[in-house]
Amino acid sequence: MKAIWKDTVIAQSDETVVVEGNHYFPAESVSTEFLKDSDTISGCPWKGTANYYNIDVDGETNPDAAWYYPDPKARTPRAKSAVELPSGKECRSSSDDFRIYA
Repeated sequence: MKAIWKDTVIAQSDETVVVEGNHYFPAESVSTEFLKDSDTISGCPWKGTANYYNIDVDGETNPDAAWYYPDPKARTPRAKSAVELPSGKECRSSSDDFRIYA
């Protein structure tokens, strides 16, 4: 599985975990040079608090395009060291059912 935005590979792994239709990439499979911290946070009653990243490629920003759970709730422990790149627009991937959220 590859996550691609602006013809740039943001993440690549054969070991993604799918939760609610979104792919969680292992943290070590994400090209962190394209991730910039966002001030956005949100909450999920069963996953916990999510922190967001903007994706920046060649001076263009895809705001809040990826997120992670720094302290996921007990029922989702595999989310601890993963970055979620959910379905959306203006992106493509190596699978027909996945794109980075925009």
